[in-house]
Amino acid sequence: MTKSQSLPLALLQCYPVTTLLLAPYAVLIVPMAVINHNPGTGFILELLALAMAGATLVETAALLIWRRKTWRQETISTRTDHPKIFLIARLVAIGSMIADVAGTMAGRGTIFTQVSGTVAASPVASASALVAGWKYVAFALLLSSFLTGRARRGAFYRWTLALIGVQVCLVFLTAISAPLIGYLTFVFAAGLILGAIRFRYVVVAVAVLFLVWPTIFNARNEIRVANGIAVSDNSAIDRLRFDTQLTRASGFEVPVDVGQPRIADFPRYGLVPRIVDRERPLISTGAKINQHLGGSATSSFNFLTLGTVYFLDGPVGVVIYYGLWALVVASLLSVGRGPGPVRLCLLCLVIAGPLVWVSTYPDTVIGLLQHTVSASPVFLAIMLSKREKNTGRHPAPALDPHLALRV
Repeated sequence: MTKSQSLPLALLQCYPVTTLLLAPYAVLIVPMAVINHNPGTGFILELLALAMAGATLVETAALLIWRRKTWRQETISTRTDHPKIFLIARLVAIGSMIADVAGTMAGRGTIFTQVSGTVAASPVASASALVAGWKYVAFALLLSSFLTGRARRGAFYRWTLALIGVQVCLVFLTAISAPLIGYLTFVFAAGLILGAIRFRYVVVAVAVLFLVWPTIFNARNEIRVANGIAVSDNSAIDRLRFDTQLTRASGFEVPVDVGQPRIADFPRYGLVPRIVDRERPLISTGAKINQHLGGSATSSFNFLTLGTVYFLDGPVGVVIYYGLWALVVASLLSVGRGPGPVRLCLLCLVIAGPLVWVSTYPDTVIGLLQHTVSASPVFLAIMLSKREKNTGRHPAPALDPHLALRV
């Protein structure tokens, strides 16, 4: 690792939640606000400061308490514990890709079902929803396979690109682009935190994404128009004005009650599959927010994760939210031995849900519970495939020198 890479990687790995929170605002949101003279720039910076205060204080305390400098090496040292982890990773990845494509073709998660306000009734759509979180679990297991020497870097990248490629295809099937942005954010973040994706690759990927974004945006709009769905006159660049999306929250007395799920509702929505609870109401806080803003129930809106937490829970809620998830991430990384495959899966589900910057709170917290439940068969397979402690008869594979990150 070069000296130019060491500082950003050290910050990410010591302060993962703080860095994940700051990165999209530093790269895209605040610069766009400044360039376009957004009068709400001060509001954005104030919210960002509140969230960073909660996350940074907790992560600093965690560093002082646990002071774990070698969790990556301890993770690598578990490479003899799960000899079949790469096989499980590939099976989960294949199952995830098939389920995502089949479920989407059956109507799950498309703009067309969103506009109609219905749930796809197909058994295929219902079954695929049960493994909707496997794309995150698959990447976590690929990470574990790579870190423990069970998969080479090339194989790790090929399978990761396959997972991303399916998400790109889903944009053209669903006519919705936000899940792709969220998945790319998740892959880059988790890969950097664990040291599996090199920083320069992320920089190149972000640059390429900016270049191809207008093509994806126009293709999405053409699909919507062809199916009789009206689109706005916004350009692809206008759609990147996330700063205006966030600052719309500044015009309200917070917290605001739009009928969002309460904590007491989380077990029913998060732990019980809809296939056995078909009578429960649909959950879409984004649609409720859109109605509160004067829009229809067939469209969805949020203020990004940061702004939505502020809108629904107020400024104190922002501090508590990011402080809480900073504690969860620090615990998964630092308590006990270095994280094994199951803890890496839980870490990735947290990064992919509550910490993705474009998501809708509290739906993502419920989604985290749903994905954890749906991953239980995978966790069981991992535990059943675990090898007994190494007695010396099974030498560990050689360690990839790129994994020994100096932070």
